[in-house]
Amino acid sequence: MQPDSSAAPSGRHLQRTLSNRHIQLIALGGAIGTGLFMGSGKVIALSGTSILLVYMIIGFFLFFVMRAMGELLLSDLNFKSFADFAGAYIGPRAAFFLGWSYWLSWSVAVVGDAVVVGGFFQYWFPGAPAWAPALAMLVTLFTLNVLTVKAFGEVEFWFAIIKIIAVLALIAVSLVLIATAFVSPTGVTASLSHLVQPEAAFPHGLSGFFAGFQIAIFSFAGTELIGTTAAETRDPRRSLPKAINAIPLRIILFYVVALACIIAVTSWAKVAPNRSPFVELFLLAGFPAAAGIVNFVVLTSAASSANSGVFSTSRMLFGLAERSQAPGVFRRLSGNSVPLASLGFSCLLMLLGVLLLFIFPEVMTVFTLVSSLSAVLVIYTWSTILVAYLGYRRRHPERHARASFRLPGGVPMAWLSLAFLLFVLVLLALQPDTRMALYAMPLWFAGLAIAYRRLAGRGQGLPAAQSTP
Repeated sequence: MQPDSSAAPSGRHLQRTLSNRHIQLIALGGAIGTGLFMGSGKVIALSGTSILLVYMIIGFFLFFVMRAMGELLLSDLNFKSFADFAGAYIGPRAAFFLGWSYWLSWSVAVVGDAVVVGGFFQYWFPGAPAWAPALAMLVTLFTLNVLTVKAFGEVEFWFAIIKIIAVLALIAVSLVLIATAFVSPTGVTASLSHLVQPEAAFPHGLSGFFAGFQIAIFSFAGTELIGTTAAETRDPRRSLPKAINAIPLRIILFYVVALACIIAVTSWAKVAPNRSPFVELFLLAGFPAAAGIVNFVVLTSAASSANSGVFSTSRMLFGLAERSQAPGVFRRLSGNSVPLASLGFSCLLMLLGVLLLFIFPEVMTVFTLVSSLSAVLVIYTWSTILVAYLGYRRRHPERHARASFRLPGGVPMAWLSLAFLLFVLVLLALQPDTRMALYAMPLWFAGLAIAYRRLAGRGQGLPAAQSTP
């Protein structure tokens, strides 16, 4: 779809100012999220060492989802995000549902990140109200995102660098502790043998193994973020394939190896489900000062994830407004080509979400609730990407034939990946704390259906972007 002439009264449009290093680190930062630092403790407690298999399985299928997204985006550079190609290959209703659902998924995820920031802040100040640092973080990120798009890229670049250093430092320290057979204050000897203990693989049977998927899927939310940067990427044909192809290595290093090190040092049974295992590892090893540093790094990671969410919600809302599927005020750009109205509205709702801290003072309770809701919406987003890919293959086999960046396995792999996502969605119904999110989803989609019908009735349910021939 060509942008509406009214999208920017001054003739301004989104600018392609994100460089290759920005895209690579944004992709990497999206792959290392709050779910890894905060939620992995609960997943290890549920699944034991089989959690390593869980992350590898999810990562395997996610790679193919991202390859499908990459092929679609590069098949037509007029596509600014995955909502655009969903509209082109499925229909305007799909673009409407996907755009608003992805907007909500990140809005909810940012609330979860803010909750985590409040919880980590209490590590140093136990008596401090959790909502105060959460509120301060959101105001800071809003201010940063009001600046240029390049400013967002720079902030996310350095946030990602900090996360990478943290994970690599944990791996290095863990290897030293394992090599020296370090004995923690709890009496656990660091050893790789903890990874192969028979009772550690499925400590709670298959139900525990399946429960691991429910929380682990949230850890990967944000990997698709590079799809929302397509309109502001300087050289997408070079940057996007490079970022997507690196996903398997990143998952192995930052998820599988990092969690294997944690289990080897502390054993799965000693991992606290309601605290960050990254911080707890250093506490168990008798390094409280280092634990404080890691706590700061993990807090920074949550802020990084929230920064990505603030960016993506504003861009998705801007795209909806360009298709006349959101109020026209959201298509306005500032002098720095930032969708200021979309940014402000999204951040306002995120601030209201932080008020959940007043209702549920237990950080992990709120985090589980919002992460489950976000996980359902992310599964919906990934599924829609795959359905759009199937439509693209039916309508434009010639484009696939000449594409230099393709989905390996093609249509059969797309169907297999869809089946896996459906399987994970069914698993979310097994636990009471994740089942609540599934109960809320029919209400959300019913509301979207009513809103779309009203738009169509007023002649505003415009056809979604058609790709160029």
